[in-house]
Amino acid sequence: MSDKKQKIWKSVDGNTAAAHVAYAFSDVAAIYPITPSSPMGEVVDAWAASGRKNIFGQRVRVAEMQSEGGAAGAVHGSLSAGAFTSTFTASQGLLLMIPNMYKIAGELMPAVFHVSARAVAGQALSIFGDHQDVMAARATGFAMLASGSVQEVMDLALVAHLATIRASVPFVHFFDGFRTSHEIQKVEMIDYDDIPSLVDWEGIRRHRERALNPEKPHLRGTAQNPDIYFQVNEAANPFYLAVPRIVEEEMERVSALTGRSYHLFDYVGVPDAERVIVMMGSGAEAAEEAVHYLNTHGERVGLIKVRLFRPFSVGHFLASLPDTVKRIAVLDRTKENGSFGEPLYLDVSAAFQDRHREVLVVGGRYGLGSKDFTPTMAKAVFDNLAQEHPKNHFTVGIEDDVTHTSLPLGEPIDATPEGLVQCKFWGLGGDGTVGANKDAIKIIGDNTDMYVQGYFAYDSKKSGGVTVSHLRFGKNPIQSTYLINRADYIACHHPSYVDKYDLLEGIKEGGTFVLNAPWTLEEMEEKLPNSLKRTIAEKHLHFYTIDAVSIAEEIGLGSRINMIMQTVFFKLSGVIPVDDAIRYLKEAIEKTYGKKGRDVVEMNWRAVDEAIDKIVEVDYPESWASLPPDVPEEKDEPEFVKNVMRPMLAMKGDALPVSAFTPGGIFPTGTTKYEKRGVAINVPEWIPENCIQCNQCAMVCPHAAIRPVLATEEEVKHAPEGFEVRKATGKGAEDLFFRIQVYPEDCVGCGNCADICPAKEKALIMRPLATQKERQIPLQRYVETLPTRTGGFDRFTVKGSQFQKPLLEFSGACAGCGETPYMKLVTQLFGDRMIIANATGCSSIWGGSAPSIPFTVNDEGHGPAWANSLFEDNAEYGFGMVLATTQRREKLAQLVQEALKRNDLPQELRDALSGWLAHRNDAEKSKE
Repeated sequence: MSDKKQKIWKSVDGNTAAAHVAYAFSDVAAIYPITPSSPMGEVVDAWAASGRKNIFGQRVRVAEMQSEGGAAGAVHGSLSAGAFTSTFTASQGLLLMIPNMYKIAGELMPAVFHVSARAVAGQALSIFGDHQDVMAARATGFAMLASGSVQEVMDLALVAHLATIRASVPFVHFFDGFRTSHEIQKVEMIDYDDIPSLVDWEGIRRHRERALNPEKPHLRGTAQNPDIYFQVNEAANPFYLAVPRIVEEEMERVSALTGRSYHLFDYVGVPDAERVIVMMGSGAEAAEEAVHYLNTHGERVGLIKVRLFRPFSVGHFLASLPDTVKRIAVLDRTKENGSFGEPLYLDVSAAFQDRHREVLVVGGRYGLGSKDFTPTMAKAVFDNLAQEHPKNHFTVGIEDDVTHTSLPLGEPIDATPEGLVQCKFWGLGGDGTVGANKDAIKIIGDNTDMYVQGYFAYDSKKSGGVTVSHLRFGKNPIQSTYLINRADYIACHHPSYVDKYDLLEGIKEGGTFVLNAPWTLEEMEEKLPNSLKRTIAEKHLHFYTIDAVSIAEEIGLGSRINMIMQTVFFKLSGVIPVDDAIRYLKEAIEKTYGKKGRDVVEMNWRAVDEAIDKIVEVDYPESWASLPPDVPEEKDEPEFVKNVMRPMLAMKGDALPVSAFTPGGIFPTGTTKYEKRGVAINVPEWIPENCIQCNQCAMVCPHAAIRPVLATEEEVKHAPEGFEVRKATGKGAEDLFFRIQVYPEDCVGCGNCADICPAKEKALIMRPLATQKERQIPLQRYVETLPTRTGGFDRFTVKGSQFQKPLLEFSGACAGCGETPYMKLVTQLFGDRMIIANATGCSSIWGGSAPSIPFTVNDEGHGPAWANSLFEDNAEYGFGMVLATTQRREKLAQLVQEALKRNDLPQELRDALSGWLAHRNDAEKSKE
């Protein structure tokens, strides 16, 4: 932009950047939410509600439809009626739009679909980013423009909208889901005042005049016979042939406006490179870091960033390559089973074939499902090109020990620019850590001249899962589109993580480590694993602790420690002067919480002040550096748990080889019981003398972490110390003893059990987890050795149902979840004969996230068989199961009837077969 005009800098994510430009050009937005694209529709809707005007001087008319197919249909209709229309989608959502996309493209309508590109559900659901969805749509006739960073999303969204108006060809503008859509970067905003001068207003008029209009009627969407259908399709050729030129011209105009240069294919590297990588999306940013690193270390390599993927302009592509290039590796972030190669690889190979140029071209896959792609991996690709016979159809970033496609990774390289500050924060979902870090990014980005980047990694748990925030700060634009592997500052916001994760992996010598924990140095000697203590001492870390939970509870913030830990970060990281940071932070508190009342604002201000005063630097002994390795606890666990689940839970799943998994995405059930997350702050303690044995506490528990137990007198005698019981009440249970058993490491501390307890004096009191573990865990383990007893109670009552073993336990649902108690109850009543068709949504995440599966089995090994198809087809999916089961049972009945005709059947078998045939539709009698 002109130096005379003040630039507008904001810290935003990729979704917001795309939505900002889309709003300017849209009369109408037809939307339907799907992760990770949902925020685009949400912010467009919010801006419209607040009165923001587009470049036509109107608020955008936003309509949320019943599905992505409905949104695409509404887009088609709106375009047909002359409005400029946008939508936002990803993954299966884009696939549901494909039929309408063929129509929109076939009718040469200007539109832009903004896609946060995401994996497509096949052997499993993945909400994370790759290019499977956009590659599935590449034949629709939409032009396709790829962005690799948040700033590129802003700029190339503008190019897409400008180009579609001129070309009358619809565009898909795509960028990597989560890695770009949810990454926060400091970017230069496109000012709406600068847009009108770039717009082809004649193109606007043409589209308006082509609208369906009874005053100037025409017909479109005819039915055509073989005599003309072919020719009418070919009549659109001039429009598509013009697209590369139009996009190149619009890139030049946007470059003139912003000062940032874009071309259909952008080359990075030395001018005489012999080895070149070709790729698109966010991975190209990491590859560019690798190119700069390798060239400064004597290599001669380069990179082509593909911007315009469709139409693929062979001329522009070849012109962007150095004449010296001899070998090319094409990287695709997708997999097409059965294809000779992936799409971009095939295009590049065909380009050289078409122009009769002799260049060795190999292809490979990377980054599926947001698998990290690092400069070290880019180097591995260049190293492969340097081999006498480079491997083709390779993978990089995984270990394929089955079909042996993977490239070996050499020693890790650090390609980040000098002076970049890198920080990691380990948080608990729902504790405010991610929100606080987003605020920190915006405070620094919006109040200083520093560039910022924030990326947030989550596990598949809902609230209560592990989160890792990756923050970078520097003086130059940040291209490190991968997780931090060399940190200056690491903070752990939950003390239970110290022996679950390698918290300090990659921390730099002399770095800073902050632990939220109530422990003294003497207690840390016992609580911290030797591996953690040794790293602290060996790397001479600055080690600090703060008891953020106690501060938050004392102030009245409950478990929300975010403001406290954010203050600690500003105090210790040194990214900006601490006095400035505290001032900005308090201003942000006023802005964020002002509407909630002065008390809330001052409570958070107090949290800031208390945090500053209560940081403790730990004077650890030098002897920590020579501590012996930790001796792992020997556990009797299934091979799957040892070899697959444990590494995944420790966030080491990236290192697992292909051979560790069953083809087709099949996972065993009943594995959540091995997690023992221990994430609750407070858990219930049973007060036997107050208990009325109603079992309501077990009924409402979302996680099956509190259960009634019936034991014999003999079992009580042999129980561990502290196994308190009461004489069981109820007909048939007179000889038994009753106990409520809490599973402290599986509880997430919602307090539903204590809240529901109807006893005059509460029989459940919430106590700190640390006070319960030592006493309750041995008792829990003893209870697990006892047989399941129902006491003769009616299973279809509240009390009786809870003596049935829950076949849904310890799920990743949020604390206090309202869904899981009902689902748990259904499994207690019918779980041994359940087949579950589960729609994609919240229940499929807490119910089916690998590797920890909460559906389990009873003492006979029977339990729910669970499967998920898609979001939109669950009724039909389940109906198909009914059809199949009914048909197979009828076949079984037919075989039984045929068997009964035989004269040589033993009478016992004859009676059993006859009984089953007579009662096969009675669930209980058919078991007998």
